[in-house]
Amino acid sequence: MMKKILILGELRSKSGNVPIERIESKIFLIRGQKVMLDRDLAELYGVPTKRLNEQVKRNIKRFPEDFMFQLTKEEANSLRSHFATLEKGQHFKYLPYVFTEQGVAMLSTVLNSERAIQVNIAIMRAFVKLRQILSTHKELAHKLVELERKIEKHDTEIQAVFEAIRQLMTPPTKEMKKIGFKKD
Repeated sequence: MMKKILILGELRSKSGNVPIERIESKIFLIRGQKVMLDRDLAELYGVPTKRLNEQVKRNIKRFPEDFMFQLTKEEANSLRSHFATLEKGQHFKYLPYVFTEQGVAMLSTVLNSERAIQVNIAIMRAFVKLRQILSTHKELAHKLVELERKIEKHDTEIQAVFEAIRQLMTPPTKEMKKIGFKKD
């Protein structure tokens, strides 16, 4: 299952070159991992995708499967149709590679330009921000569940109070004996 992860924000990287929201819009959730496509990374680094992939292949030992993997044909087609990354009728010449956060960090060791360093810093900040936002959402979800439990408990207590009031309001069904002394 693929989802595009979007984060609202107007922050810019400290270098001022790459807006963090631009990076955030290029982070996807594929196979349960937050990843970036090779061509998006190449665009950010200012190099052709082919050159980026060449550098990765020259240093393949630095990129195990949990750092980088190649999309299947189905994933690539789903990505294309879901996010309109290619025009209809066009096909991928090569299946794209995607890089996890660790893979992006490793890219900085194989790409040695000043731009690559600045972009890499901005990407790391975007991943950290994403992790913080997701953590906040989990905390909110937990608090919401707690609140629902409290409300359910209060609902049952309020229902019991209303039931007791209704019983007090209903007139007695049989005549009550008079209390007191009788005169002979």
